[in-house]
Amino acid sequence: MVLEVALLQVRPGQEAEFETAFRQAQLIISSMSGYLTHELQRCIERPNEYILLVRWQSLEAHEVGFRQSAEYQEWKRLLHHFYEPFPVVLHYRAVQGVVGA
Repeated sequence: MVLEVALLQVRPGQEAEFETAFRQAQLIISSMSGYLTHELQRCIERPNEYILLVRWQSLEAHEVGFRQSAEYQEWKRLLHHFYEPFPVVLHYRAVQGVVGA
């Protein structure tokens, strides 16, 4: 399992529109092969900042299966214009022998 982490800085004043667009866009990502789960969290201290966590079966499921798909073009159309600056997306794997609380 791979965890995709994206810190999203939404242009101030566009948070409500972003959340509405994300509700639609999440239907795209959740339909992709290799997708497991996702969550979107909004920062309390900085209300225009969000963190997107997506769990994928593999890195390839995200980088190839999703990002090189026609569906990704619709994802981009719905969401990418909200970001300033454009987010950095990183991928993580669990550390063996360490479990969550």
